[in-house]
Amino acid sequence: MKKIAVLGAGAWGTALACVFARKGHETQLFGRNAALCEEINVAHTNAKYLGAIPLPQQLVATNSIEEALDEAGFVFLVAPTQQVHNVAMRIEKLVAPDAVLINCAKGIHRESGLLPSRLLAETVPNHICGVLSGPSFAVDVAAGKPTAVTLAMPELQMAIDVAGELSGPEFRIYASDDVTGVEVGGALKNIIAIAVGICRGMDMGTSAEAALIARGNAEILRFATVFGAKPKTMQGLAGLGDLFLTCSSLKSRNFSYGVMLGQRETQSPHKLAEGVHTVGIAAQIARERGIEAPIIDVVSQIIANTITLEEARMSLLSRPVKAED
Repeated sequence: MKKIAVLGAGAWGTALACVFARKGHETQLFGRNAALCEEINVAHTNAKYLGAIPLPQQLVATNSIEEALDEAGFVFLVAPTQQVHNVAMRIEKLVAPDAVLINCAKGIHRESGLLPSRLLAETVPNHICGVLSGPSFAVDVAAGKPTAVTLAMPELQMAIDVAGELSGPEFRIYASDDVTGVEVGGALKNIIAIAVGICRGMDMGTSAEAALIARGNAEILRFATVFGAKPKTMQGLAGLGDLFLTCSSLKSRNFSYGVMLGQRETQSPHKLAEGVHTVGIAAQIARERGIEAPIIDVVSQIIANTITLEEARMSLLSRPVKAED
């Protein structure tokens, strides 16, 4: 296995770097903050993002992106979706010619309407681009708790080979060749999580939450079909698995943000809740492509402050009765 570079020393980037380093791979973690990199290298912690969880001593952090990318065969980009293009432009001339780029962001780029791996492929051409996604909280992964995710690459055999190299006893990676499906599931589940969180915050009951998850999954499947993804992907880890996790725990930034909205505690966007930044473009795409997505549409209106919570509730409850799809 070639050297691995992980770009982004936040919670998820650090957790992934821990997995790879513990498996014995040469791993360098890039972070912009020199003090944080020193903490990782000397104290072997990332207290800001992961508390007191001990990090592997063999993990090396650097605030030099050139150093991190030098001779790296695999580059994992762990940046917010709206920053993927900026990061891609920065590394275009720095990555090795044969480097494989793996997107770890979950969302849709607002300006272009593109999924991250597609945006990455257009900005850094002539490189294989894949995506790593699935039901995973960074604190669980960093602490070595059992987790399973999906690695999707254009060719299934390559995904199988890489997944085999990176998987460990507590971090199992399943292979897929449905890059689009894995990214659609990761992007849209955050929006549904906000809706379910709002439901929790308004104390509408667990029956209503279950209905939102089920109908939200149907909306994701409709999106996936239009984008050319494989329907079975939506029933796997990167689809239903990630949706369930994100909609069921306050560890989820999107779910917890929705709870705050439902309790009317705040109307200011949560900077780390990717669904907030994705929902507007997702609703626009749904309208333009004729995708039936009432939950996504209602959440977009709530975030834009063009509809009240009670109006949103009535909008969904008053929809025409029809056969379940």
